[in-house]
Amino acid sequence: MPHRNAPLTETGRLRLARCVVDDGWPLRRAAERFQVSPTTAQRWADRYRQGGEAGMADRSSRPRTSPRRTPTRTERRIIKVRVLRRWGPARIAGLLRLVPSTVHRVLTRYGLARLAHLDRPTGRVIRRYERDRPGELIHVDIKKLGNIPDGGGWRFVGRVQGKRNRSATPGTARNAHYNPKLGHGFVHVVLDDHSRVAYAEIHDDETAATAIGVLRRAVAWLATRGVTVERVLSDNGSAYRSRAWRDACLELGITPKRTRPYRPQTNGKIERFHRTLVDGWAFRRMFLSELARRRALPGWLHEYNHHRPHTAIGRRPPITRLTNLTGQYS
Repeated sequence: MPHRNAPLTETGRLRLARCVVDDGWPLRRAAERFQVSPTTAQRWADRYRQGGEAGMADRSSRPRTSPRRTPTRTERRIIKVRVLRRWGPARIAGLLRLVPSTVHRVLTRYGLARLAHLDRPTGRVIRRYERDRPGELIHVDIKKLGNIPDGGGWRFVGRVQGKRNRSATPGTARNAHYNPKLGHGFVHVVLDDHSRVAYAEIHDDETAATAIGVLRRAVAWLATRGVTVERVLSDNGSAYRSRAWRDACLELGITPKRTRPYRPQTNGKIERFHRTLVDGWAFRRMFLSELARRRALPGWLHEYNHHRPHTAIGRRPPITRLTNLTGQYS
């Protein structure tokens, strides 16, 4: 394709060449008429004599020979290391004593996918998908977190002091005041596939009854925002394999789906959300108790849904994908 300042298109070249070859115009006259140099006019006239109208098309600017191109044997070694070890350009360059830019050019030339697009265990290209509308598919999963003892956990106060704080903290993970001291908390997460809008609750167990309760409240929460849930995708945890879960989905008019065993990538959106959850809320700052961290969860969820730019949806907050739906403002 001609660049924006090119004086001649393919049609213009053909007209110029015909004026010179067919009509017998002098080169200088034709060049002046089409506002190009005589040398350019000569080139297009010669191409017209050789190839006719087809000779007016652009040709590749690639050189016929590249003496300094990476040898084929070296390219094969680069590809072999990439396929077998799944290393990046820097590590391959270090092994083969090359520069990373050379390795990167070879990988790009042969169309090898970036490591970020590969499933590391199998080496297969990750198949990415996104549903067309909110509610067509929601993802559910449970994130297990260790409870924070009074005084702070080991991540902020160190392992020695963290162990002392845990030993000095009274109570159990199941008490009447919903203020667990020891054990674990379980964050039940519901994520809409299309919009990435998230709903989450933290509980002291991961039983089917708790998971069903979270699902019911999440469906009602989405319904107030104009979203009707059609399908739910989960892993193969005991709560999601139970008959109670299946019956609850049937009652709500939702089709339950489960991922293939040992393939968490199928539920990759919610797995990635867990990392965002941990970085943005669970370990974002020092909490002096588990109760303080749990009280901070609703505020962080509001920030995530309404204010935090999401790179997968054009750096917009997830809630923006729920606007203008039927019943949204009723």
